[in-house]
Amino acid sequence: MSRAYSDIAFTPTVRAMQTRMGSRAAYAPLDHTDDRRDRLGEREAEFIHARDGFYQATVSETGWPYVQFRGGPAGFLKVLDEKTLGFADFRGNVQYISVGNLQGNDRISIILMDYANQRRLKILGRVHLVSEAEDPALIARLELPHYRAPVERGFIITVEAYDWNCPKHITPRYTEAEVEEAVTPLREALEKARAELQALKSKAADAAPPPATAQTLGQGPLALRISAVRQLTPRVRAYELRALDGGELPPVQAGAHLDVPVLLRSPDGRLLPSQRRYSISSNPRRRDAYEIAVLREEQGSGGSLAVHEQYQLDMTLHCALPGNDFSLRADSQAPVLLIAGGIGITPIKAMAQQLQAAGRRFVLHYAMRSAREAAYLDRLQREFGSAQLKRYAADQYERLDPAALIAAATPDTEIYVCGPARLIEAVRAAAGAAGMAGQFHAERFSAVEQAAGALQPSRITVHRRRVGQNGTEAVDVPVAAGQSLLDAVEAAGLPAQSGCRAGSCGQCAVQVLSGRPEHRDSALSPAERAAGRLCLCVSGGEDLVLALA
Repeated sequence: MSRAYSDIAFTPTVRAMQTRMGSRAAYAPLDHTDDRRDRLGEREAEFIHARDGFYQATVSETGWPYVQFRGGPAGFLKVLDEKTLGFADFRGNVQYISVGNLQGNDRISIILMDYANQRRLKILGRVHLVSEAEDPALIARLELPHYRAPVERGFIITVEAYDWNCPKHITPRYTEAEVEEAVTPLREALEKARAELQALKSKAADAAPPPATAQTLGQGPLALRISAVRQLTPRVRAYELRALDGGELPPVQAGAHLDVPVLLRSPDGRLLPSQRRYSISSNPRRRDAYEIAVLREEQGSGGSLAVHEQYQLDMTLHCALPGNDFSLRADSQAPVLLIAGGIGITPIKAMAQQLQAAGRRFVLHYAMRSAREAAYLDRLQREFGSAQLKRYAADQYERLDPAALIAAATPDTEIYVCGPARLIEAVRAAAGAAGMAGQFHAERFSAVEQAAGALQPSRITVHRRRVGQNGTEAVDVPVAAGQSLLDAVEAAGLPAQSGCRAGSCGQCAVQVLSGRPEHRDSALSPAERAAGRLCLCVSGGEDLVLALA
């Protein structure tokens, strides 16, 4: 702080308060410094010229300060000399509070802000008001070249003191020009990257057109157009699907799923048609569109990668009709406990919206790696608030405790959970321990984790009907490490039914002719397993010979 500013601002009462609060010793040297700072230098002049607004305060005869913001193009506040500032005063709301205050007290305080760089300059001065009749040449210096409104008067400020304030607690803000200057290099880099990407795409197209160029996929009875694509998180992308004619879609209830077509690349490079099942995450009350949200899994079976790489705006998908293996109990009005882990939020979100519309009591517990990676979190927070939505972010060391949640629930509570197998099993165990196993409902979003020592075949033999002939033929199918039997069968070009691909729907079940199967699904009953049925998507075994339907 300067000597001139402290002489004015540090009144006896202020100095007494500094003494009381222990800061007086830090400011005492200002009483003896020769650095008065009552004349503007080049640094101050440059700073003032770059500002497009400032705050000014005047004092009325009642002792009340009046603070006003004055704005204009950069440089409208002019440095006339090292002791003098001036600006043109145009006709405003004709209250004349500042002008009236200055009639009885010519003191003024000004603060000029540079929010982007967290700088501020405070100026104390005295004002002399000048009309055009009194000094037309001076008024001409204050006029703005591109603003021709008549100047009512000129504010001429004699600088008594100034001080550069510390940047602490200044929140950075940016003007449109500053934002444009900051993003221009990013735009240029983006355009360069786009040009390079286009060149790579053109080069790849010359070699072999990628699957993403296809505008139609699938053979299902329900034709849907991709009408919107949104990036929910760095790895989760939402796809809005509408009827080709824009009409209403088949009605669905919360928990419904949609089997969508994809093209998967086999080990020998062929593109093979397949399908993947995703929950319909949009509000069940909507009839104009479905929405699915797909987590990109680099180490998955390839379906999510195919969706992310192939699906484009306006592409037509021929899908299966919606199904539902995870619906809310229609015969119950009991409270509902909703539990979601990661991408398992997709059916749970729709359930919460359906319960809200029906006036049902529920609480949604959402476990996630981080808020940044949590699909739909912002929407759920707006829609349900903290009373109905509880979030658990692993990066914040927040842990969802299924046993505690179920212990706090009423005995008639219905429990719905979707997410990783570990979460589902923890909730299942807690529900069983509380005597609520009959109220437990789950849907898996990934295959059951393979237990240590589980059988992973390297080859299987598949019997299928000869095309156009009687009888069957045996096909030897290799199975790569970590590859599911279903993926191996599809890679071999053999037709196989599939649905959830997580062992919960049973749609991919085939007959075991011989061998030692190992079941990891949750769909088949003990009787079905005893009869030799096996789910291709998650199960394994040894010396397996299978019959496709």
